[in-house]
Amino acid sequence: MTPNPWRGRAVFITGGTGSFGHAAVRRALDGDAERVIVYSRDEVKQAALADTLPGESRMRYFLGDVRDPWRLSLAMRGVDVVLHAAALKRVEEGEYNPTEFVATNVDGTRNVLRAALDAGVHRMVTLSTDKACNPVNLYGTTKLCAEKLTQAMQAAVGRGPTRFCAVRYGNVAGSRGSVIPRWREALAAGRPVTITDPTMTRFWITLAEAVDLVEYALLHTQGGEVFVPKLSAYLVGDLAAALHPDARSGSWLPQHTLAGTRPGEKRHEALIGPDEVVYDTGAEGPYLLAPSRWASPHLVRGEPMPHGFTLTSDAAPQLDVARLRKLLESV
Repeated sequence: MTPNPWRGRAVFITGGTGSFGHAAVRRALDGDAERVIVYSRDEVKQAALADTLPGESRMRYFLGDVRDPWRLSLAMRGVDVVLHAAALKRVEEGEYNPTEFVATNVDGTRNVLRAALDAGVHRMVTLSTDKACNPVNLYGTTKLCAEKLTQAMQAAVGRGPTRFCAVRYGNVAGSRGSVIPRWREALAAGRPVTITDPTMTRFWITLAEAVDLVEYALLHTQGGEVFVPKLSAYLVGDLAAALHPDARSGSWLPQHTLAGTRPGEKRHEALIGPDEVVYDTGAEGPYLLAPSRWASPHLVRGEPMPHGFTLTSDAAPQLDVARLRKLLESV
C-alpha cells in the first residue's frame, strides 16, 4: 500500500490560491488531511477557492503575506506539513522590480522557514524552479536563494524533529498566466499567437506531476535535499503547433508573430547544472541534489551521478507535436 503523507495531518500552503495550491489542496483533502490551511494575500481568490469546495469543513483561510513573520507564526500554530508555494514569478517583472522579488521570494522564504521551525512542523517543502539552476535572471536568483535558505535551515537544526527540503521543476503546463491558456484564448478569438522564439525548449510537467513530486519529497526527505523530476521537454514552436488543429510541426504556424527573447530569458532551461552533487534515486524516483558538504552516506540515497552531469531542456527527451497534442487533452 502506498504511504499517505496527508492522512491526519494539518497542511499549511503558502500561495494556496495559485495553480499549484488548488491542486495541492484537493490532493491533501482526498488524502484525508485533518485540515488544510490556505495562506495568501487575495481575499477574492480565497473566496473563489472556497466556492469550489462547498461545505468542506476541513478548510481554513488566512489572509496574510509571507513578508509578515508575526502573521505567519499565528497562522502556523498546530501545523504538521508546510508547502511553501508563495512567490513572485514573472521573469520580466523581476528584472524591473528586484526589491519586491527579494522581499517576497528571499525574505519571505526565510520567514516561512523560521515560523515552521518555531511551530515544530513535521515537514516543510519549498517549491523552486528550473530558473534557479545557473540563474540569469532575478527571479531565478531569488529562487536559488530560497533553496539555499531551506538547506541552511536543515543544516542549522541538524537531526531535529522538522525536516526541510525543496523541489525544483519547470513551467507547469496550463498553470495560470502560462502560455497554454493564453494561446488557446488567442486561437479561439482568431488572434495571432505570439511566440518568443519557436526554437526555444522548455520542460513539460503537469500540476498532478508537480504534486506527485511534493508527495515524494514529504515521504522520502531526510532533510536538506532538492528533489528534481526526470522530465521530457519540447520546442516552443511545437507546443504552439500542437494547440492548432491544422498545424503539423513548429515550422508551420498559421497566424503567429515572433516577439523575440525577453529580458532575463534563456533559450533552453536547465534543471541540473554541471557542478551540482547529484544522486539518482532509481527509475521511479527523481534526482536528488545534495549540498556538497554532505559526506555522511546515510544522508543520501541512490547512485551518485558523474561530475558534470546535467539535465537541460534541449538535451532531454523531446515531445513531438503529436505527443504534445495528446498530452494537451488533459491540460
